[in-house]
Amino acid sequence: MSAALTPSHDEALAQWLDEEKAVRAMLRPEHGVATMAEIAGLNGLQQMQAMLDGKLPPPPIAQTLDFTLLRVSKGEVIFQGSPKFRHYNPMGTVHGGWYATLLDSALGCAVHTTLDPGRGYTTLELKINLVRALNERVPVVRAIGRVRHVGRQMATAEADLIGHDGKLYAHGSTTCLIFDPVKR
Repeated sequence: MSAALTPSHDEALAQWLDEEKAVRAMLRPEHGVATMAEIAGLNGLQQMQAMLDGKLPPPPIAQTLDFTLLRVSKGEVIFQGSPKFRHYNPMGTVHGGWYATLLDSALGCAVHTTLDPGRGYTTLELKINLVRALNERVPVVRAIGRVRHVGRQMATAEADLIGHDGKLYAHGSTTCLIFDPVKR
């Protein structure tokens, strides 16, 4: 791709923020957890799409840690988050748990998009590598999760946490157990 076709960092940031604003305008204003009745008969991809369409509530953790679901397709999701001062550790950078939460969300939800109606999953293993520090000077990052394998009882996925400037801040992988869920 030629330099003329590649957006500048400022243009990329503006595009990312505009996309997030448009998605947030579609989301339900209240955060919560979908009921079994609300998701009955929906496969995982339909459930994630219903969240983006404002038919299901976004989870409370997204509000707490300043991130949102941006895009979903079968086997891939994108979350966007804004590192804030309230996410700092004692060393003055964003806490590793914030990275882990964004990556875990992208990884698990990528798996979720592949599930048939009535199936659930849980994380068995989460591995992350932090490769660059985050602070408030990085306005926004994206966690891009992709499924690597889905079987009847187990799935694996990988994700990258990148900035609008193309820098990699972290990457991770997961192994998930797939099951028929217990009744809530």
